[in-house]
Amino acid sequence: MTALTLIISLLCGYLLGSIPFGLVITRAAGLGDIRAQGSGNIGATNVLRTGRKDLAAATLILDSGKAAIAALAAWAVFERPEAAAAGAAAFIGHCYPVWLKFKGGKGVATFFGVSLALSFPLGLMLCGLWLSAAALFGYSSLAALIAAAAAPLLALAAHRPELATAFAVMIIVIFWRHRSNIARLFKGEEPKIGAKKKETDAA
Repeated sequence: MTALTLIISLLCGYLLGSIPFGLVITRAAGLGDIRAQGSGNIGATNVLRTGRKDLAAATLILDSGKAAIAALAAWAVFERPEAAAAGAAAFIGHCYPVWLKFKGGKGVATFFGVSLALSFPLGLMLCGLWLSAAALFGYSSLAALIAAAAAPLLALAAHRPELATAFAVMIIVIFWRHRSNIARLFKGEEPKIGAKKKETDAA
């Protein structure tokens, strides 16, 4: 990995990750600005609050897909370190998109997109961990935090230090973006999966 290939991977990954699919899809469907609805988030969870499951599913697929494409494209052109950097940059782009004054989603879908693209078995393990935690505790946000926290350890166990580094960066952002959810969890005020609450959003 050279400085040039790293910069190219980071820049391209960030710009791709910055595409606000949730906003684009809901506007195209005539639902207005998703940021003025529900939690104000551009992620799939808030899109689901419009009552359009199809749009929420499309947002989830596209948000995870853009991160996966960024990582796989860098891997095809360069090497694993650049791929991990591009995936992490796409994740940052989703959370802090330049087109929306750096106000984006919480990054859960893009996190899973990166993990599945760069190590499909590890990505499946993280998805399984999310599902298990969600079923056990009933909180989408808590399940996301648990999966994110486990990611670097699993990457190191799989002898993927470059992926562990990318996950470490994403963990910091995920926990920061979920700070309001964490506060509600400690207070016992976080709604469980299926419950409706205006302020919360985990994707």
